[in-house]
Amino acid sequence: MQTDPSVLLVMDVQTAIVKQLAEPQPLLTAVRRAVDAAHVRKIPVIYVAVGFRKGFPEVSASNQSFSILKANPAYGLDQEANYQIHEALRPGPHDLMVLKRRVSAFSGSDLEIILRALRVEHLLLCGISTSGVVLSTLREAADKDYRITVLEDCCADRDEEVQRVLMTKVFPRQATVTTTDEWIHSGER
Repeated sequence: MQTDPSVLLVMDVQTAIVKQLAEPQPLLTAVRRAVDAAHVRKIPVIYVAVGFRKGFPEVSASNQSFSILKANPAYGLDQEANYQIHEALRPGPHDLMVLKRRVSAFSGSDLEIILRALRVEHLLLCGISTSGVVLSTLREAADKDYRITVLEDCCADRDEEVQRVLMTKVFPRQATVTTTDEWIHSGER
């Protein structure tokens, strides 16, 4: 069992994003269990949220993904209330919050500074969506030489086939893929 300093990244589990899932309760329950287990093990929990200033000044017209948000204010990610963490997963008093401006948890945020200050070597990843923030963060973390574990049942994507391919074929090349129960019972930090 490795004991390098770890952190649990809970990414984009914001009210506005959770609403897009057809069945969010299994994900919310699994993430809550992972957060609670991290707290018991004294593993820092960092919540990462995506959000923009009013009017999306950070979004270039050439950014295909975020331009859709900018063109449709109904998404509301330029309003502070809509990039709040879902009520079932609200951060505790010792948890940290990071606001990002792009897909990866590293891009446009101070996450890397926090990880360096905590001397973190191992990232436990969970979030919405698997093909978005989880994939982008995993790839960047691998390039930065972090050890990575993906909590499969703590990740969701609207496309079930994409979820399956990422978890079974793509992620195992750069990370350990496991369930919350397996991680909890392993005793791994």
